[in-house]
Amino acid sequence: MAASRQDAWSREEDLVLAEVVLRHIREGSTQLAAFVEVGERLSRTAAACGFRWNSLVRKRYGSAISLAKKQRKRLKQMSPAVTPQEAGASSISLEDVIAYLERFRSEEEDRETVMKENEALKSQIYSLKQDNEKLINEVGKMENANRAIKDDYQALIEIMDRARQSSVSEPTSLADSPRASE
Repeated sequence: MAASRQDAWSREEDLVLAEVVLRHIREGSTQLAAFVEVGERLSRTAAACGFRWNSLVRKRYGSAISLAKKQRKRLKQMSPAVTPQEAGASSISLEDVIAYLERFRSEEEDRETVMKENEALKSQIYSLKQDNEKLINEVGKMENANRAIKDDYQALIEIMDRARQSSVSEPTSLADSPRASE
């Protein structure tokens, strides 16, 4: 059993405690086993390590704990139902290995399918972007043509207004015209 100590915890000791506990969480081991390991390394009791972890250190590593739990879950999903840590290496059966390899092949096929779909979607996005640029150019040309038509229409209206005004201000009968008096 580790010797009991009465001195305060250092940052390095807190870091060792956190690293070991997080490793045990990732690997699917218990925190108690982690406290025992840390106690032996730091010459402290497992109870002291557990108290320090639960009272202070755990609060500092909340996100790391959740990440370690996610990694543990991912490892459990990818590994066979019985891992060598849970039961000795000799107790893994051929069926477990085959089941693991079949799951691995299935996941690899799914990964390849997703990759192909991803490439197809990237190609489609590229094509749609090109089509979008063409349409934007066409809209710009149409707006310019529309603007030119409006300008021409406005010019025609102005010409017609001037013609109307000049016809109103000029004499309308031939008798009033200067050639009629000659």
